[in-house]
Amino acid sequence: MNNIELIDKLNHEGELDFDEFKQLLSTYNQEDFTYAKETAAKITKQIFSNKIYIRGLIEISSYCKNDCYYCGLRKSNLNALRYRLSKEEILLSCKEGYKLGFRTFVLQGGEDLYYQDDLMVDIIKSIRTLYPDCAITLSLGEKSKETYQKYYDAGANRYLLRHETYNEDHYYMLHPQEMSFKQRIECLHHLKEIGFQTGCGFMVGSYHQTIDHLVNDLLFIKKLKPEMVGIGPYMVHHDTPFKDLKNGDLKLTLFLLSLIRIMTKDVLLPSTTALATLDPKGRIEGIKHGCNVVMPNLSPNEVRKKYLLYDNKASSGQEASEGLKELVDTLSKEGYEIVYQRGDYCKFDYKG
Repeated sequence: MNNIELIDKLNHEGELDFDEFKQLLSTYNQEDFTYAKETAAKITKQIFSNKIYIRGLIEISSYCKNDCYYCGLRKSNLNALRYRLSKEEILLSCKEGYKLGFRTFVLQGGEDLYYQDDLMVDIIKSIRTLYPDCAITLSLGEKSKETYQKYYDAGANRYLLRHETYNEDHYYMLHPQEMSFKQRIECLHHLKEIGFQTGCGFMVGSYHQTIDHLVNDLLFIKKLKPEMVGIGPYMVHHDTPFKDLKNGDLKLTLFLLSLIRIMTKDVLLPSTTALATLDPKGRIEGIKHGCNVVMPNLSPNEVRKKYLLYDNKASSGQEASEGLKELVDTLSKEGYEIVYQRGDYCKFDYKG
């Protein structure tokens, strides 16, 4: 079976086996790349029309208890600029976002032990009370099932937790031994069991990543059936053990985005800041390859450059709430419409 036929099989059957995915990722050419892009765009248009959902990103803390080898916020990085937002600062960011039209707030941060359950629950309940028509998404790392349940009961709707890799050996090339591959995967299953709209994902081009690893990531996504998938190119930070590596490949990332859209059909798929950082046209290219979510930054201006996961992270212009009109205009010129509604995951019976 050639690659065009494999893409068609993925579209119509929703899955490929390991060897088929490996062939596709190992041997795709420009024709295959374009065909996958066109197929993904057709699926996205049928399910979501030309609508792009917008979320307001609030980066609540640059402190982290973990020491992941690829991340600028790792606890061993003594040069990192640390901050954490108070409840009042988070609510003020929500207030500003609500006035701009945002109806989803994404609270993201390092695994900061300052935010004990009682404080985080209070923050979630306050947002839920003030903005009952809004969705609350959390991306705060690994927690116990009991903590996740508290977040959900307080009013959180969605949770993003990138699995980073579905290969245990590869996981420990990216993370110290005190972290746990099994625990990370278990967290995703707990989130699904509780009822969160759950997001997983991975970096493209991470240290020692192989085609086999990427195939396992795709097969895991198919098995987990997440409501959201977040992938982006690996991006280098100068204060990490991986400082001499290259950034991930834009073309492979875009190809994988197309394949994820073709495989999952109705998943919520962000065009990430990492894409926009890697290439000035990265965000719009992500959308053309099947993405349907963007997340401008609502964090206070004075902390944005401190949340430096990787070098040169885009935090202004169309990446920021202040550049919203520019982002709307850019997408409009390409035929897309920004939608301010919550944009919850909705199962779609795709007919092809």
